[in-house]
Parts: sequence; C-alpha cells; structure tokens
Amino acid sequence: MSIIIQACGLGKEYHRTHLQQYGDGLRHLMDRFLRSPWQFFRRQECEESFWALRDVSFEVHQGEVLGLIGRNGAGKSTLLKILSRITRPTTGWAEIRGRVGSLLEVGTGFHPELTGRENVFLNGAILGMPKQEITSKFDEIVAFAEIEKFIDTPVKRYSSGMYVRLAFAVAAHLEPEILLVDEVLAVGDLGFQKKCLGKIKEVSGEGRSIVLVSHQMNQVRRLCQRVAWVDDGVIKKIGPGHEVVSTYEAAMSRGHGRSVEANGGQRSSGNPDPKGRFLQWEILGSAHNPHELDWVGPVTLKFSLKIQSLISRGHYGIALRNSQQQLIWAWATEPLRLEVGEHELRHTFPMLPLRPGLYNWLATLYDDGRLVDWWDCTPEMAVATEVQQHPRDEWNGILNLPAGFEISCVSGQGQVSQTRSKASRAGFGSECDGN
Repeated sequence: MSIIIQACGLGKEYHRTHLQQYGDGLRHLMDRFLRSPWQFFRRQECEESFWALRDVSFEVHQGEVLGLIGRNGAGKSTLLKILSRITRPTTGWAEIRGRVGSLLEVGTGFHPELTGRENVFLNGAILGMPKQEITSKFDEIVAFAEIEKFIDTPVKRYSSGMYVRLAFAVAAHLEPEILLVDEVLAVGDLGFQKKCLGKIKEVSGEGRSIVLVSHQMNQVRRLCQRVAWVDDGVIKKIGPGHEVVSTYEAAMSRGHGRSVEANGGQRSSGNPDPKGRFLQWEILGSAHNPHELDWVGPVTLKFSLKIQSLISRGHYGIALRNSQQQLIWAWATEPLRLEVGEHELRHTFPMLPLRPGLYNWLATLYDDGRLVDWWDCTPEMAVATEVQQHPRDEWNGILNLPAGFEISCVSGQGQVSQTRSKASRAGFGSECDGN
C-alpha cells in the first residue's frame, strides 16, 4: 500500500512576548518610581519560547484513516496546520502526495463577504479543480449541507452550524486525495454528525486518506484503523485504534480520577475493620499491561488480599461497572475462613466480551456482617479488543460478541450454495452465487 503522508522529525517552536509584571507591594513600587521614573513607566517585554511539537514522525497510507487524540494543547491542531501548509515546521519535514482538503476550524478558507455559492467555487479553485468539475458537484454539496435557502447569502451571516455544514460538504465532495479534519464536527447537530461520519467512511472506502482529530473516543474507535496519541508535543503511542484509545482513556482516568490512597485505591468511608485489606489486582497472561484486556477468550483475574486477623465468617463480593457506573456483573460467596497472611483470589471467565472502554472492579470483604474493606480497584480495567458490533455506533451495546454469520441461498435450479462470514467492525456481508 502506497504512502500518502510521510512526516519525519517534525518540530514547531513558538515565541511569545509578555510584559514584565511588577510586584512586591506599594512600598517597592514607590521605591522603583523614585529611583528611576523613566524606567518605571517603560515596562520591559519578556520573550519566551516553547515547542508545540517535538520530533514527530509517522506515515499515512492510501485509504487509511489516522486518528489524532490527546488533551487540549497537546499539539494536534499544530500538526494539522503543518500538513495543510498553513505554517512551516521549525525542524523536520513532511511529504504529502496528493491534493489536500482541510477542515481545521469553523470558516477556514471562507471569505465572509462572499456568498455560500461563491465560497464553494472559491474553495474548489484553491484545491485546483476546474470550474466544470465544481459545477457538477455543486448541487450535491448544497443538498448535503442542507442550506439551499441560504446558499446566496453572505457567509458572515451564517450560524456556526451552517458554517460547518457547508465547509465539510465542500471538503468532502470536491474529492481531495487527502482530507484533514479537526474537531469541528462537534459544532453540528447529532443528525449532521451521523451524516459526516458516514461520508468519512465513504471517502476512505474510495481510497482517499483521512487524518482526523477528535475527542469523541467512540467515533475514533469506529472510524480509524490507526490512532496516534499526542501528548505535550510528542507522539506518545501510535498503533491499532482500539489499543491506543484504551491506553489513552486509562491514562486520563488515572490522571483525573477520584482521590485515592497511596496504594492506589479508594476505600470505604467510616471506620472499616483493620482485619484485612485488598492490595492489588491484575489480569493474568496480559503481555503488555496487567490492567488491559486486548483479547477475546479465557480471562483470569487475580486479586491480592492481606489478612491481619482471623476472618471466620467472611463474605466476599465483587462487581464490575462501566464508565457510566452501570452494573455489568456481580458475584459473592460466603462463608469464608481466611487465616492471617496474604491470599490470592482468582476469577476465571470463558471470556469477557465487553465493549471497548474503561471498566471498574469493586471488591468487598465482610466478617460476620461487619465491613472489613471496600475497594474501588485501581487502575481501572481498559478493554482494548477490536469492535465486533454494528458499524454504526448508536447500535453498539454493552457486549462485544464475536459471531459467525451464514446465508444459505437456493438457486432457481434448486441447488444450494452457502456463504459464511465473520462479524467485523466493517459490517456484515455475504454473497450468493446462483447458476
């Protein structure tokens, strides 16, 4: 597969200037004024520099959708501006093979005094398209943007939603080989967002490449074959979409989660019995991260428990919740007798076919009805398996079950042919061959 975008060692340094601030109170200000009135009123400017991007390298292949995720200010938009030739890199280079269509912010490339119709032709001309080709696509663009009544109105009178609808319609329908999309689709309504997502799938299916910045992780999972996590100007991780998104979500959860104790777990309020304490948990057999599940198959979880005083009539319970605190599964056993020392509690499942995302285990221990420990297990469990559900996100449920699919077709001559396929993130398909 041919490489459409190749970036090597990209870096972007910015300089910012700010006025020197005075402090130290009124007495020190008066002292400075009396010593040098001229210098007092001539406030000096201080210049600082910072790197928005540092040593960024990656490739995008033909027909691939690459997602860029990360916190605000991480450098994602700067990277798109370099690829769009809006700004030059300070270090490194990027080679782009093909015509680029950019949708970086509301109204990018639009002249506010021109009408919607005139801006469509202006954008097409910027992309290097002849007028005849733009004319052939014009009706389709207007219909997609749903602004037929306002197409001859100056765009400065458009709402932000109308701006986005027209800008995306122009960028997607004028057939650039490469489409760069920043987090602008969030401005549109839900119905238009669905249309845009469908169009992005259609564009990538036609062999065109897309670089997409988004904070909506479900959309990134659904659309992107590969994802790059940008953090503090560098690519922290790049790889298959479901793996990188789950790693990013887990990191954000740990960094912005609830208050936890030094051992990494939120404990019950009140005065729990000091007889025992949960120490840690992990997924056995995980090659990379003991708290990340990236396969569909048998799973064994281990919970470590330290008992300091004999528990003679113990009750142990465990529950699994998703990020919306919806209960997925729970189980308990009693009575338990636990001697002093460290214990390993293991749960074996034939599989955990959960929708990719973050999940939280809750482990509890009682003795004779009295609470010993109540632990919201941290880190959270990140499920990073490939999506095996409907290609439209709104039809994705809690379970992510891999399933076979089979059609039996009876031909006109009475012969039977069968086609089998496996459910995948791309959808469901089969063929029936008749005579």
